[in-house]
Order: sequence, then structure tokens, then C-alpha cells
Amino acid sequence: MGLLLTFFLGLFILVGVAVVRIGEERHHTIENFSIALACGTMTALVFADLLPEAIEHLEEGPTAIIIVVCIAIGIGVLKILDHFIPDHDGELTLSHECSESNVAHIGIITTVAVTLHNLIEGMAVFSVASESPETGMLMALGVGLHNIPMGIIIASTLEHERPAKRYGFLAAAALSTFVGGVVMSLTWGAISDFAIGILISLTLGMIVYIVAFELVPHMLHTRNWKLSAVGIVLGVAIVLAGLFIGE
Repeated sequence: MGLLLTFFLGLFILVGVAVVRIGEERHHTIENFSIALACGTMTALVFADLLPEAIEHLEEGPTAIIIVVCIAIGIGVLKILDHFIPDHDGELTLSHECSESNVAHIGIITTVAVTLHNLIEGMAVFSVASESPETGMLMALGVGLHNIPMGIIIASTLEHERPAKRYGFLAAAALSTFVGGVVMSLTWGAISDFAIGILISLTLGMIVYIVAFELVPHMLHTRNWKLSAVGIVLGVAIVLAGLFIGE
């Protein structure tokens, strides 16, 4: 299940590619709704499932300190990776503000950073899915929706590159979560219960970063507050319904 989820996560990058082909108005509507839905899903997942799960696995040691430190590390890792990703909010039209060579450079740097970013997220999703398939599916939904804008910026910035080069970069970004899942699957049997708690706590930090520094700022810039509210509420409802069904 974990490997299957990490494989399908790559499809969300391709959804972003498809969105680029859609008209500008629909482009922004789909992106804004996916961001709001991801925000609701991932926020609910943190408090309703992942945090209690981390506490359960780390109850042998100084639980609170370990979780706080791991969350800080998770935030720091994604902060470093995102430092190499240019501003990717929905209001920026890179192709209108930069030359083609600069746009292509941005696309390449973005792809490299997103690939590393998703490699780590693939490891996190596999870890959670191995403990609870239902929670893994919900987390994958949140992570996947958050990756749609990444697919949008990669496709937009590399659209003038040769097809072979463009498709190669897109494939790297799309398959990186699956590669992360494969890495974890090869080492999973040797991981202790305490180590699983550490991985879940690191995942918490990544989700906190994604919500606080990527999703929320994006929504603050959108003018369609009703759409954002519907997306958030629906995201929370999906998580709560999933957890209820999984009990």
C-alpha cells in the first residue's frame, strides 16, 4: 500500500501539468481550491492522527522534547530545500516577467528542489502508510494536492525546452516520491518502534512547514475566500470521515 501511494503521488505533479493547459481563470480556481483542500486535510491530520501516533510510539522517552526537536528538524529540512524554489504563488506569471533562458533556469532549479523535497515526503508517506494505511491515504491526499502548484510552475517554466529535456525533468519530479517510498521499503524491517515515532515526528514538522509557510500564505493572497473556506472545511471533513471509517 505504501509504495502504491507514493507512486500515485507523482500523478499530482502531472495534474499540475494538465492545469497549465487549461484557461487562466480555471487555472487559478483549480489551484486555489487544491491549496485550501490540502490545508484543511493536512491540518486535521496533524492534530487528529499523526500527533497522537507520535506520542504513542515515543512514550518511553522524553516525548514532548523529542517531538518538538523532530518537528523543528522537519521544518528546517524543507526550509532549506524551499530556499532553492522560486516564489510559486498563483499570482506570479514567470513567462511574462523573465526571458526564456531565465525562466528555463528557474524551472530546472525548481525541479531539482522539488525532486529532493518529494523524495523525503515519499519516505514520510511510506512510513505513515506502513503503520496505518488509512492515515497514509489521507496524508498522501494532502501532500499530493500541495504538489499540484509545483507541477504548474515546472510545466510553465520548461514549456520552451526540448520535449526530451522537459519530459525528463517532469518524470524526475513525478517519480521522486516513489523512489523515497522504495528506499524506506528496503529498510523498514530494521526500524524500531522508537525510530518510527521519530519518522512520524519529522513528518509532523514537514506538514507544519507546508501548511504554515506555503499553503496559508497562498490563501492569504487569494481573493476567493469562499472557495478557500469550502476547501478547508471539505479537507477537514475528509480526514475526520476517513479516521471514523478506519476505526
